[in-house]
Amino acid sequence: MSRNLLVVFGVVIIIGAIIATSASFVVKQTEQAIVLMLGDPQPGIRGPGLHFKLPFVQNVVYFEARILDYAPPQEEIIAADQKRLVVDSFARYRIADPLEFYKSVGTEISARARLAGILSASLRRVVGGETLASVLSEERVDIMERIRTDTNEAASKFGIDVVDFRIRRADLPAANADAIYQRMQSEREREAREFRAQGAELAQRIRARAEREKTVLIAESQRQSQVLRGQGDGDAIRIYADAFGQDPQFFAFYRSMEAYRKALKSDGTTMVLSPDSDFFAYFRNLSGGPGNDVGLPAMAMPQPMSPAAPAVQAKPQAANDNTAQPAATTGVVDAAKDAGAAMLKKAGDAAKAAADAVKDATVGSSSTPSAMPAPAAATSK
Repeated sequence: MSRNLLVVFGVVIIIGAIIATSASFVVKQTEQAIVLMLGDPQPGIRGPGLHFKLPFVQNVVYFEARILDYAPPQEEIIAADQKRLVVDSFARYRIADPLEFYKSVGTEISARARLAGILSASLRRVVGGETLASVLSEERVDIMERIRTDTNEAASKFGIDVVDFRIRRADLPAANADAIYQRMQSEREREAREFRAQGAELAQRIRARAEREKTVLIAESQRQSQVLRGQGDGDAIRIYADAFGQDPQFFAFYRSMEAYRKALKSDGTTMVLSPDSDFFAYFRNLSGGPGNDVGLPAMAMPQPMSPAAPAVQAKPQAANDNTAQPAATTGVVDAAKDAGAAMLKKAGDAAKAAADAVKDATVGSSSTPSAMPAPAAATSK
């Protein structure tokens, strides 16, 4: 009797365990669940934890509560500037309403098929209205946000919430990539040529300005040098005039001596002149001045001052005595020698004084006189 009771008790416990197991269910942290009554979804979403249901007549369907990833295949899209783009993208979504998700699509496989069509339509609509430059620039962020918003509005009726959308790559097709690259290269080369032309123009402008400034500076310097040189020449001429104006006859004599010195050089030069030429005026007058045919008065010869060469007086002789003639001639010759030595000494002193005056005037005016040659001291041989 007792054995039968134990068997019955054991059967009851087993049946109770089966009923308790079928009447309760556990939802994990990464899941969410809905309860079906004979295949009909019941309202309410079961979150993580222990839940109960009617055994044998209700069942539970679990869905992911985490964010899911979907990567559609690459698509070729024509942009607004008629450029073909191969777009590689992906989306992240989650099941926001499991009950609506179960009613509309049922499973995740069906949801991915629906989401692929929605993403493709949104991608073609938004990217097709943009240019290639916009897709490859910072405007891509705004483009991806508009695609996400458009996709989310269409997928919300399926209980899906699209949380993110990204364009991983937007490449040109291999068929026209080379043509696009060549066009871009030509455009960059055109810009480079333009920049080089602008640089060359600026360089030429700078060179022209520098040349103009150089010309102005050189002209100003030459003008100042000509003014200073003219002032120096004027001072030199004035000093020459003052020096030679003290004795005009000596000046004529000095200039003739300079002409003789420069003309009668031992360089093989041949001069063809007549004996009565004005050039030899001082050779025709023993008194030291030019002849009357030149038109100038004869230079007065200074008298000898040294007692070392007294004049020899002729002794009175008879009219027919011929001994007085040599004595008189000797006295005249000696007097001429002394007079010539004195005149040369006077010429040397005057020439030295004129040279000193010209030198002082030259140092004071910081320029070299070019109007007249510098006087040279006369030397006696």
